[in-house]
Formats: sequence, C-alpha cells, structure tokens
Amino acid sequence: MSEVKAYGAKASDADLEQLDIKRRELLPTDVHIEIDYCGVCHSDIHQVRNDWKNSKYPVIPGHEIIGHVIAVGSEVTKFKKGQKVGVGCMVDSCQKCDSCKEGLEQFCENGMTATYNSPDEHLGGHTFGGYSEEIVVDEKFVLNVPENLDIKAVPPLLCAGITTWSPLRQWNVQKGDKVGVVGLGGLGHMGIKFAHALGAHVVMITTSPEKSKDAERLGADDVLISKDDKQMKEHANSFDFILNTVPVGHDVNPYLNLLKRDKTMCLVGAIEPLKGVNGGALIVKRKRLAGSLIGGIEETQEMLDFCGEHNIVSDIEMIDMQNINTAYERVVNSDVKYRFVIDMQSLKN
Repeated sequence: MSEVKAYGAKASDADLEQLDIKRRELLPTDVHIEIDYCGVCHSDIHQVRNDWKNSKYPVIPGHEIIGHVIAVGSEVTKFKKGQKVGVGCMVDSCQKCDSCKEGLEQFCENGMTATYNSPDEHLGGHTFGGYSEEIVVDEKFVLNVPENLDIKAVPPLLCAGITTWSPLRQWNVQKGDKVGVVGLGGLGHMGIKFAHALGAHVVMITTSPEKSKDAERLGADDVLISKDDKQMKEHANSFDFILNTVPVGHDVNPYLNLLKRDKTMCLVGAIEPLKGVNGGALIVKRKRLAGSLIGGIEETQEMLDFCGEHNIVSDIEMIDMQNINTAYERVVNSDVKYRFVIDMQSLKN
C-alpha cells in the first residue's frame, strides 16, 4: 500500500483541498499508472456536492484519466512500463453476469465499480478517482491511447467521448443520415465531431443563435434554432437520429416531432425526471425515446481507436489542480469551451 497526494472534498459544502490517500499494492493483473492529466466532468461536481444523495466522503473525483504505466503485475499481458494509457468511469465489474459477458460492463447486474465513490473491495471504504498522483487498476479496465493524439485533450474522451459515441453506434448512424445534436456543451461538442466523422449530415439544435458559428467549426452542417417555430416545422419528421445532451429536465416533445417514422431520440444528459412526454408523439409514427449511459471497455477502446484514425480530441482548457474550485463554478455557469483538463504535474508542486 502506498500513500499519494490527491484533491478532494470532505463534505458536500466544502471546497476541494489537498489530501493524502492510499493506493493498493500491485496485484498480478494490475497496472500502476502515474496520472498526467485528468478531465473535469459535471458528474464530479454532482458527487462532490452530493446532488445525487449517494456521496461518500472524502470524495476524490476524476474519471477521465490519462497517464503512463510505471509498473505492471506479474500476469499483465496488454500493457508495459512507459505506455500511455487511460482509465474511464469504471475500474471493475463482476465479469460474470450477462451484461459483463456481452462487454457491457457499465450495466453490470451486480453493480460496476465506479472509478470513485464505489465500494473498494481491496482497501475497504470507497474508491478514489483521478484527482491524484497515481492509480492502480486491473488491466481489463485500462485503455490504450493512440500515440498520434494530443494527449492533453484526450481525457474527456473517456466520459464525454464514450457517452456520445456509444448511442451513435448503438443506433447505427451511417453516412448520409440526418443527425441532430441537442445542446452544445461538453457532450454536444463531441457528438457533433463524432457524427461528422461518421459521415452524417449533422444539425446542431440549440436555443442560442450565438452558438451557430462554433457549431459549424466543430463540424455541424446546419444549425436549427429550437425556439424558432418556423424552423422547427421545416425540419419536422426529417431526422434519422437525435442525440439529446441537455443536462437537465426539459420538454422533449418538440424534438420528438423532428424524428422520422421509426427513428430514435436518445437522452444522455438529463439524469432526472422529465416533463410529461406526449404519447402521441411516439405512437403516431412509432418513434422511440431512449437513454444511454457510457460504453463498455471494448466499445471505449473502439472509440479511442476511431479518434486516432480521425484525429479527434476534445476542445479543452488546461488548469492547475489548485484552481479546481474556480473551475467548478465556471462549469456550473457553462463558462468553458468545452471541458477542463487538470495538469496533474501541478499537484506535485
């Protein structure tokens, strides 16, 4: 067992501060990683502030981890010392249930082990995330990072990236499909990049006309202002797929009206009750309203490999660890384009 520096919160109303945490000794199938960069996800803030009423303190957030291998267990075959690697939202699962056997560890029927705030079967207590110097993870949950990518901008791919990639693959978005992306933030900007790279005709759907220029820079072919009734009517019944990244409860009915018959809108942002859904909007043209979490490990590796092939990374702003509390307030106020990444070298200073 080793002790490392970390940043975390001791209570829901406390700022994050430097803390010392313990990491387990290397097991035969473990990979010991020195963390170079860690992304900042809105989920980190929700957990720190106990918005979901399940936080365990101290909370050490961080599930968008990029680093390099400093040691491997005796049975590790996939990774070697010095290799660039990633760790996303999960660090373990039962590996025995139907979901795990199908490569859907995120839906583990016995409960996947989240990178932070899940029960820690090795050390007791709960897991600690990537706002720390090092982490030890079973090789099954470690990801290979393509060498050609700008490593500083890779961390958000491990949450925002896979969260938007997975539904695009699940609903088989193809070249030429008309795909809508609702909301331009950390998730939405990745949805645009992926859908564009898949060859879709991408329409950014937003309430904010001022976001049009940036949406087009990211790869959107068109911008649809959802507050404009005339535009919404012109686009009615024309979309093959809609990725809805809005992070709070909202009226989904106007967006359902945009779908073609038998097509799907997938929610990836709003983890809370929605306003009433009009059954008629689904029934009349056999439309579907669905949801999606992250992806499994195999699918996450597929996403990273696709990013390597198409040179896709997130748009980021780099910060030092000591500025995390200010960064949290800026995330809450939507004042970042489009994700913060922490330079973990700053934690060593």
